[in-house]
Amino acid sequence: MAWNRALNWNREPARRENMNDVKDRVLVVDDSPDAREVVRRNLSAEGYEVITAPGVAEAVEVMEKTSIDLVITDLKMPKVGGLDLIKHVRARTKDIGIIMITGFASIESAVAAVKEGAENYLPKPFTEAELLSAVRDALQKVRFQRAARSQGAAAPGNPYGLVGESEAMQGVYRSMAKAASVPSTVLITGESGTGKELVARGIHYAGGRAHAPFVPINCGGIPEGLLESELFGHVKGAYTGATESRAGFFQVADGGTAFLDEISETSLAMQVKLLRVLQDGEVRMVGGAQHIHVDVRIIVATNRDLRDLVRRKLFREDLFFRLNVLSIDVPPLRERGDDVLLLTQHFVGKASEELGKATPRFSDGVLEVLRRYHWPGNVRELENVIHRLVVMSEAESIDVPDLPSVMRFSVPRRIDRLCSLAEVESEHVLSVLENVGGNKTRAAEILGIDRKTLREKLKRYSVSDEARD
Repeated sequence: MAWNRALNWNREPARRENMNDVKDRVLVVDDSPDAREVVRRNLSAEGYEVITAPGVAEAVEVMEKTSIDLVITDLKMPKVGGLDLIKHVRARTKDIGIIMITGFASIESAVAAVKEGAENYLPKPFTEAELLSAVRDALQKVRFQRAARSQGAAAPGNPYGLVGESEAMQGVYRSMAKAASVPSTVLITGESGTGKELVARGIHYAGGRAHAPFVPINCGGIPEGLLESELFGHVKGAYTGATESRAGFFQVADGGTAFLDEISETSLAMQVKLLRVLQDGEVRMVGGAQHIHVDVRIIVATNRDLRDLVRRKLFREDLFFRLNVLSIDVPPLRERGDDVLLLTQHFVGKASEELGKATPRFSDGVLEVLRRYHWPGNVRELENVIHRLVVMSEAESIDVPDLPSVMRFSVPRRIDRLCSLAEVESEHVLSVLENVGGNKTRAAEILGIDRKTLREKLKRYSVSDEARD
């Protein structure tokens, strides 16, 4: 087959002599021994290599001798503080992530830390989950920055840290290059799981704002009552529970890029406020009286048809025209041909490294199934499937019986009987539901129907209502 060239990686499984060589190295700087130890213990448990320093002078000495991927520094320390350390790091390199932590939280210190080059700002006390989330996000940004800077030496079909050489992705790369060269607003469309945020990050880190923050905001994941406060910030006493003033995402992203995912899920009232940011570059904190100027490039994404929402009066037409200056449509995985095999190679290597396992071989039968499967969940689904296969694999090779049942059923086979349209529909609906782990909300989204319609169909198929919402 024409795509066999992409399978050479499968013949000789790569084995790393020392998996520690690929660990991210984190430097923790804090004058409190207890604070250093807590952070060190939490990060070490997640597989990071952690070095600690009690002050800025010791941290600088460490960085002169050792390659560091991420610096986590306290703000207030004797003699020299964390902001000075951030300035020192940023004056010498853009390829190290920085997170500021402090027990003296304020809007001014948060904005100052981010402006100097910190990827995130964590007020004490923070939870282990908050710490790990910030670390993962900061290290991901570092990888994007490094990928963008080495773009000239990268493989022709793998710019911006993305994987894919299909003609459909080549068109995306060309559009990304144009978007990176100008400050215009960008609208990214595509089905769920296609990698819209990766495209947004690639544009940011290949453009003139790469030194400044990239702040992703999931508009659909934040309750409507909290979204305004999260985006624009709030002043102390603005509402019950607002015990201190807090900067919003737009202030944190000042000088950089704000990525608004699921923009279609915002209310009409919120759309009016977003329109002001686009028109005037100004935000007003909840409970505040003054407008604050921000210099933020806005990139938005949606998996819905905004033009249709405009026609149905669910999305403001003036905001749509403001957003639709440059548009990039990310193709679904089923339209990317042999990219499935390249992505499989990438995810197998990634999962093997993370799990410390030898890279398994995939049989030709498995690769053909992966190539032919329709991938309703797109690249995200492929990554999850590959990770699961590597986790569950006890042998050196993976064959068709190891695949999820919904994928095994997708292997081309002779039709032994004629089926009614209802039977074909029921088989497809149940396959999608099984593929998303019984999540009815996700299944309905993939099928293009609402949850009520899905429930009615499942009732007709005599399926018990045990699937997850």
